[in-house]
Amino acid sequence: MSEQTQTQTQTGGGDVQGEGDREAARHYNESTREYVRSGKVEEAARRAGEQDPREGAESEAEGRARAREEDPEVERDYQQPTPPE
Repeated sequence: MSEQTQTQTQTGGGDVQGEGDREAARHYNESTREYVRSGKVEEAARRAGEQDPREGAESEAEGRARAREEDPEVERDYQQPTPPE
């Protein structure tokens, strides 16, 4: 049995790549390049800058409310050691 066939057998097929999915990364990178080339980035940045600050704060609070936990990197004091998990 070839190494590739053995790996596919162990993982249940060749379509599942798990973390580090190269196909998804390639698709994302191509889509991002296409969006940048489209010229829509400047317009999107301008619209984002025009957003009402209160609306932005409300959107962020809504997103944080759905989060499982606070990102430890948000306001981390790098002078303090990271607590063990």
